Amino acid sequence: MPYIQNTPDDQQQMLETIGAKSIAELFAMVPQDVQLKRLLNLPGALSELELTRLMGEITARNTATIEAVSFLGAGCYDHFIPAAVDTLASHGNFVTAYTPYQAEASQGSLIAFFEYQTMIADLTGMDVSNASMYDGATACVEAVIMASSSGKRNRVIVPDTLHPETVETLRTYLTDLGLELVLLPTTGGKLDAAFLKAALDDRTSCVLVSHPNFFGNLEDVQAIGEIAHEAGALSIVSVDPISLGLLKRPVDYGADIVVSEGQSLGIPMNFGGPFLGIMACRESLLRKMPGRIVGQTVDRRGNRCWALTMQTREQHIRREKATSNICSNQGLMALRATIYLALAGPEGLKEAANLSLQKAHYLAEQLTQKTPLQFTFPNVPFFKEFAVTLPESVDADELLEQLANDGFFGGVSLGRWFPQHQQTLLMAVTEKRTKQEMDAFVAAMGRRL
Repeated sequence: MPYIQNTPDDQQQMLETIGAKSIAELFAMVPQDVQLKRLLNLPGALSELELTRLMGEITARNTATIEAVSFLGAGCYDHFIPAAVDTLASHGNFVTAYTPYQAEASQGSLIAFFEYQTMIADLTGMDVSNASMYDGATACVEAVIMASSSGKRNRVIVPDTLHPETVETLRTYLTDLGLELVLLPTTGGKLDAAFLKAALDDRTSCVLVSHPNFFGNLEDVQAIGEIAHEAGALSIVSVDPISLGLLKRPVDYGADIVVSEGQSLGIPMNFGGPFLGIMACRESLLRKMPGRIVGQTVDRRGNRCWALTMQTREQHIRREKATSNICSNQGLMALRATIYLALAGPEGLKEAANLSLQKAHYLAEQLTQKTPLQFTFPNVPFFKEFAVTLPESVDADELLEQLANDGFFGGVSLGRWFPQHQQTLLMAVTEKRTKQEMDAFVAAMGRRL
């Protein structure tokens, strides 16, 4: 089927209708280096049978984590998901649910959100949780905006141990908000508290740190929070929710706002999304929290029911009074997290965390003892993820491709984000990995190196 193009008369009529002088003017805001500058090379039309066959051929090129042993991480993890999560979350009433504008018609969704908020508040120890956000990166953005609006300060400090894509998301959002993003360089795989103290001033609204950080290492969050508070700034901590099965809750080391990527809580890797943004805070910051909060009340007959207690989005209140421009909600992903946490319970979460910790340390020890790999950050405590340095003669991407041919997703190359880490792999180990799988991976790594 030939390429179908509008005629010059059609284009001219469209331009006159919308008030543009030329087609080029329509795309002036798109950078020149990303414009295609040619006609689309579209194939001919296909029947349903032919299209089904083609899509099957395309998807067959992928290798899923159920077909290989995965040590992928960097924010997206292969944790175990109980079958009940898929079964319950796929219930039609939840799948088709949207924003619960009418409480009387949305009690099922509102109950689920209320339970989600309760569990997140319990997990983090914070006073209140909202009813979820897009993902971990945008939750970080909303947290720093929230902190800055609370203290009337405009300086945001983050270490380079924060996920680099979260840093880029922060840069994108904060550029036009009059907020200064200060990226602190670190050495040794974690933030130096003394270096942080020297960087703080009376314009600093908050310090955002991840714990565990992007490299899997544990930060000194107690000292970081105390230093931030001494300078009159808020302490924001991005956590791995699974780690809270073992590590201290953020409330116990003085966090003011807690954010997280909730993918580990019953959400498949899905090639990178959709995921879940978690946010919780102290009650004193409640009025600045974006999104919405579900509360419990009683109806006119005295029966327990649920409603949107706080709605600070543009769709609910005057635009200039809104705390955020978030216009939707990852309700289905929050439901999955709720089901997962209910099934796991405190002991199940602790077991998942402990198994991930123990297995990660086992693999790290085996790799550094039986192959030429070395710890990138020696003597730094880590949770379930760690970085290793390759011999200089080894190309990280080629090695990962070879390991994939052996049936292993061998981690993530850090060269894509950090020029100084071209020879560094980041590996994550979850409770799903077995000793046999890890031993086989070590043997394959030894052969390839």
